[in-house]
Amino acid sequence: MWLFLGLGAIVLALLNVSSPTNSKKTQWYRFGSLSLTALTLYAFYLDGAKRVVSEDYSGLLDTMPTLSRVLLICVTASILLNSISLFKKDI
Repeated sequence: MWLFLGLGAIVLALLNVSSPTNSKKTQWYRFGSLSLTALTLYAFYLDGAKRVVSEDYSGLLDTMPTLSRVLLICVTASILLNSISLFKKDI
């Protein structure tokens, strides 16, 4: 679930950057992208918490290193793309 939310955040951030700066849609794209980024972090945390409660420690050891790297890439891309749209208006 968290992967789809993260990819959705990146897609909305790309739409935000590619939209004209005078459009009202860019504010909604930015809001959606940042909201999906927050939901991605929550879904990732929830997945880890469920594994701890069910005492699936081998699953945690197998998945957490890879998932944390992918999550870092998704969140970083979302932040960078949304910051480009903010600075694009100043230029």
